[in-house]
Amino acid sequence: MDSVRIDEPQEASKIVSEEIEHQKEFITDVARQRGIDEERIVLFGQFTAATSEWHRGMTKKVMRKVDLHLLPMLVLMYMLNFLDRNNLSQARLGTLEEDLNMSGTDFNLATSILFVGYLLMQLPSNLLLTRVRPSLYLGVAMTIWGTISAAQAATTTFPSLVVCRFFLGFAEAPFFPGAVFLMSSWYTRGELAHRIAWFYSGHSLANAFGGLLGAGVLGNLNGAHGISGWRWLFIIEGSITIFSAICSAFILPNYPATTRWLSTEERAYAQWRLIKDAGEADLATASSIKEGVMLALRDPRLYLFTLLQHASLLSQTFQYFFPTIAQTLGYGNIETLLLTVPVWVMTCLVSLAVTYTSGRFSDRCIHIVCLMLISTAGNIIVVATLNPAARFFALFLLPLGAVPAYQIILAWVANSFPRPLVKRSACISFANMIGNSANIYGPYMYPSSDGPRYLPGGSATAAVALLVAILALLVRVMLQKENRKLATREALISERHPVQPEVREAAPMGFRYIL
Repeated sequence: MDSVRIDEPQEASKIVSEEIEHQKEFITDVARQRGIDEERIVLFGQFTAATSEWHRGMTKKVMRKVDLHLLPMLVLMYMLNFLDRNNLSQARLGTLEEDLNMSGTDFNLATSILFVGYLLMQLPSNLLLTRVRPSLYLGVAMTIWGTISAAQAATTTFPSLVVCRFFLGFAEAPFFPGAVFLMSSWYTRGELAHRIAWFYSGHSLANAFGGLLGAGVLGNLNGAHGISGWRWLFIIEGSITIFSAICSAFILPNYPATTRWLSTEERAYAQWRLIKDAGEADLATASSIKEGVMLALRDPRLYLFTLLQHASLLSQTFQYFFPTIAQTLGYGNIETLLLTVPVWVMTCLVSLAVTYTSGRFSDRCIHIVCLMLISTAGNIIVVATLNPAARFFALFLLPLGAVPAYQIILAWVANSFPRPLVKRSACISFANMIGNSANIYGPYMYPSSDGPRYLPGGSATAAVALLVAILALLVRVMLQKENRKLATREALISERHPVQPEVREAAPMGFRYIL
């Protein structure tokens, strides 16, 4: 009995040593395949053999630097991105429609035309991002869209506004998928969902800050120097965007292998973390653009994820009419804008909480289903009653469900296409491009003639919210099947049996899709 007790820790130690050696060989092979230099590969071996306590300290040290350089700037950029895109809904509460002789569905057209330009530039811009420094590329794109946003103040006719909105979408296209792609090049799958929530908090802050700014500008600057309040709104927001864009080019990092404010060891560790997590380091030259696009288009999972993202964005089209819907509560323009602020502050806080639990428990599907049921309830209440208290409660439920669910979907897409870098970039762009086509026809779901109840639009949005929940369940089933294939592959390899090519290329050893 005593000899058994002595041998057990020795056997356990042997198993651990074998596992470390296996990981070293695997990570070394991946690194050499991707052209990583030998000095860095030696560091990879040291990282693999290090203790868990050392890894906790090193991860905390590196991630603190990455978070500080990456997240605050991306949050600000996204806040301004959405502010410049959505300020038309606040300008509408001023004299925009009267000054430009807009009527009927003109506002709906001005809202939706932005996404035509947005879609046309989506895929090419993100593929180009893999060949250009992200900090420079995103900064230049932001400068251009800020200039166009400010130029909207000079429009004197409805057609000129439509032209500005089209090119605004064209210029904004690189940012959102580019930012998600850049984050996925720094964070592991378990870290990404919560970081995307921080990034997406810029969306909620834009709605909250936009309401405050809109109330201040329309209430105090209307007619100042002979300029309408809505024109001042475009000038002020566009100017802030241009200044922030110039700063972003100096603050944003690029990729782990080329970032100067990390030491050699820290750069190597940032790469090692990604290899260990997903089986590949992010190198822009790992695959050609054509190869990455073809790998993406041949992956059947992409199309289901794209449909999921499209339906999720369609369930959020109420955002472009949020002040208009809030106005049905019976308050004045300024009071209506102020009422939207607590809704979006609460949405931001809830988003941070649920995306943390999503990452903490490695769950995507169940979180999405529960959140979309909340959004469904909000839509039903909005169309079922005109009671101000009930409707105000429903205004909280609409974004509290739909917005955090979309953030989790974004992380799910980025997590489910781990390699190579160009394929992931193509997948994120494709899903975002087709997903955002919902914003072309979505605004027509809420014509002004349907107010104040907006029965057709609210009912359709409730149905779409349910569809998102169903699609999330289908994606979960599909990925469960993929995980079983991966387990079978590893069992065959361990028994030294030949493996089918399509199974061999699926993912690195030990990788499992998050459900």
